Amino acid sequence: MAIIRTIVFVTAAPLLLAAAGLTHPHGLSRSTAADWTDLHIALLPVFPLLTIGLLVPLWRRPRLDLTGVATVVAWVCAFVYAAFYTGLDAVAGIGAGTAVEHVAETAALGPVKRPLYDTGEALGQAGVYALIAAIVATAVALLPRHGVRILPGTLVLLVAGWFFIDSHIFWPRGVWTMLGFALGFALLAWGTAGRSAPSRSS
Repeated sequence: MAIIRTIVFVTAAPLLLAAAGLTHPHGLSRSTAADWTDLHIALLPVFPLLTIGLLVPLWRRPRLDLTGVATVVAWVCAFVYAAFYTGLDAVAGIGAGTAVEHVAETAALGPVKRPLYDTGEALGQAGVYALIAAIVATAVALLPRHGVRILPGTLVLLVAGWFFIDSHIFWPRGVWTMLGFALGFALLAWGTAGRSAPSRSS
């Protein structure tokens, strides 16, 4: 039962983001601006929670060794992702949606949206690269204790992270990316449950 609770916990955020992706407007226009803004406001606290799937298996005090250093690196990279991807959500989501909703009817939308999109995209990509680094660091931290059982989840998460660079949560690619994160986190939770791999020093 404990592993089921853990899997539910670590997959909740990506599954919620996948569901939100099904309703995400495919483009920002005057007619979709209000929905665009409201959705990104609602998701503002959700995107950082994507890191829970990495933080849960690392939930222990780091030691002064390679595992401990990798754990701290994963924590830092997870924080960088949360900060920068929130920036994408705020600028290209809330900011752009609000600007388009209130721009003059005769104004062209391109000059209004493009600078916000460009800034948001740069922030989001920096955040996703940090998330990929966090995935790698998590694997380095967990491998000595749990062995090859963490590899399936790690590989799925790396693939999902690669697609996340430019997919956001738009249907269909973004939704599948979030489902990939959910699967990867579930596999990682399963791989770190139960007995640890034998230590080389034992």
